Amino acid sequence: MAVSVQQTPDIRISTRTGRWILLTTVLGSSMAMLDSTVVNVALPRIGRDLNANLAALQWTVNAYLVTLAGLILLGGSLGDHYGRRKIFVLGVVWFATASLLCGLAPNSGVLVAARALQGIGGALLTPGSLALIQASFHPDDRGRAIGLWSGFGGIGAAVGPFLGGWLVDGPGWRWVFLLNVPLALLCAPIAVRHVPESADGRSHGRFDVLGASLCALALALVTYALIEARSGSLAVALTATAGVAAAVAFVAVERRRPDPMTPLDIFASRQFTAVNLVTLCVYAAFGGFFFLTALQLQVVAGYSALQAGTALLPTTVLMLLFSARSGALAERIGPRIPLTVGPVLCAAAMLLMLRVGKDAAYLTDVFPALLVMGAGLVSLVAPLTATVLASVDTARAGLASGINNAAARAAGLIAVAALPLLAGMGPEAYRSADAFDAAFRRAMPICAGVLVAGAVLAFTTVRRPAPDCRHPQCRTHGCVTAPPLEPGRHTASGGAERAA
Repeated sequence: MAVSVQQTPDIRISTRTGRWILLTTVLGSSMAMLDSTVVNVALPRIGRDLNANLAALQWTVNAYLVTLAGLILLGGSLGDHYGRRKIFVLGVVWFATASLLCGLAPNSGVLVAARALQGIGGALLTPGSLALIQASFHPDDRGRAIGLWSGFGGIGAAVGPFLGGWLVDGPGWRWVFLLNVPLALLCAPIAVRHVPESADGRSHGRFDVLGASLCALALALVTYALIEARSGSLAVALTATAGVAAAVAFVAVERRRPDPMTPLDIFASRQFTAVNLVTLCVYAAFGGFFFLTALQLQVVAGYSALQAGTALLPTTVLMLLFSARSGALAERIGPRIPLTVGPVLCAAAMLLMLRVGKDAAYLTDVFPALLVMGAGLVSLVAPLTATVLASVDTARAGLASGINNAAARAAGLIAVAALPLLAGMGPEAYRSADAFDAAFRRAMPICAGVLVAGAVLAFTTVRRPAPDCRHPQCRTHGCVTAPPLEPGRHTASGGAERAA
């Protein structure tokens, strides 16, 4: 049953209610952001404790991304129609329940299934946290509220790997997931008590469930085929074929529906299409890089989980400190140069990671690579987001941001599935320092090549936005798994275009 509430946004940050709303949304989004950054650090210990092979570790990452990427646009639509607070709280409770199942998982199969359930919760709460801010705060305070939300979220992304490493080395990897339970027990009651309900009275309530299901199914089938491709079995070939068929069916459904989750006409903008292709390249490389680097530092270099998590801090800190300035620079000189230079710097960083082997020294081997990686991300992320927003009509800014965010997550999960295969990494490779090191040295040039392809694509296709280009409101961003979601502006009725 639809919620008919249409809250007039008049709450100020300085009020008690405003502070409660900000706290609630930061807590909720931090649950999902922390989870996306800490799990990689825990993978070697998970594999050892559950006697899991490399494929199980790949699925531990990808099961979450499959459902999150496939359903995140639908999650925003549900909030617009049924009530943003209601769907947000449902997402928090769902995410925490799935996290509890992850923490109690007796084997890798249960863990993977619980991770898929986590992704559904993430698809409900991630767009919901930003939608609550957009719908609740007075227009004069909305930009500041979104800035604070994204800033605190960036801090959470920076703390995530450190916290994850500490938990893995201390009470154990299960607490990486169990930590979400007390956060949810704090977040959900605050939301129910202090956050006003809001909904879009113009929402028609027709949801593209079929499109979302086909999208998630296609991602799941293709991912399975890539992970299991080493076997060369008939089942793998049939799964790959079914995955392609599901993707074709998704496009056909979106083309024919009157209210699609992903209106295909948005890709009529060449700039929007080009930037999303760049996004696919760069976030595929990032997904593979951070998945393998967390293992390389522990399996080969001999770092503890805490040391490995702490080692990744420079990249996020640089993004927190300089992403807003990078956006201002791109505004002056245009996005093409930053979107070209950023991927090239990240490619150089991945080649520098070839220095990281057994007994690698952090200051001379690891830190320089991550410093260059951070500089590349600073150059890239804010201009990419601004260009995505500027490439479509103002009414579709939220939809454009949601598609771009989902594309980045889909690219990351495909990379985590495909890169070990391309690098010749066997099912037990992560148990042998020599075998993993050899595969890592084959994988990094592949990631660097994908980034260079993204740079060439940006240089040849991206043009300067129109003078009235819209700047991202999430100016401070520290998550390396996807570009930031941005709130919709002056969105038309219906859930799809308010999904971000």
